[in-house]
Amino acid sequence: MDCILKYFPNLTGNQIDSFNKLQSLYIDWNAKINVISRKDIDNLYINHILHSLAIAKVVSFIDGTRIIDVGTGGGFPGIPLAIMFPDCSFKLVDSIGKKITVVNAVANALGLKNVEGVHTRVEQVTEKFDFVVSRAVTRLDTFYNMTRECVAPGGKNMITNGILYLKGGDFNDELKRVNRKTTIFNISDFFDEPFFETKKIVHLEM
Repeated sequence: MDCILKYFPNLTGNQIDSFNKLQSLYIDWNAKINVISRKDIDNLYINHILHSLAIAKVVSFIDGTRIIDVGTGGGFPGIPLAIMFPDCSFKLVDSIGKKITVVNAVANALGLKNVEGVHTRVEQVTEKFDFVVSRAVTRLDTFYNMTRECVAPGGKNMITNGILYLKGGDFNDELKRVNRKTTIFNISDFFDEPFFETKKIVHLEM
């Protein structure tokens, strides 16, 4: 939890309480349904929660912003972002039903009224959102083609509506296949931990 407060010192008491509860909730659920690798659960706060919150360093979503987290797994980045932005709405989707079971259980345990976990494929979602967020579920160009119809044009936030993709490694070839204005943010500019040295956020504008 200290790593969260280090970079986000102005959290409310409710937010601190929610972030504090995440470890016990995920340890409990992970013992029933494996959504985080066993060796990684000890690194929950840095590798999953803080990694998710890197998006909050790129954009501070204004109230009423609608976000869809595609391929959310156990709820990342959606759950940490929903705690951070309680006045925004988050739809978390995954094609694996048991993962959505965990998402909804964690959201209910934390009293997050702004989270809806849905067992579906993104291609079946007909709503429009300000932003699509995700943590490297597939190639960037494939993900863009899967999700671009979900994004409403324009925008009211400090950055244009679009896709915010947490990605590591070399993805220049994938970027060449996406014909959109792109901004790449180095997460190491925000966080000091070695885990983030090669991690980036890709913003594809719509």
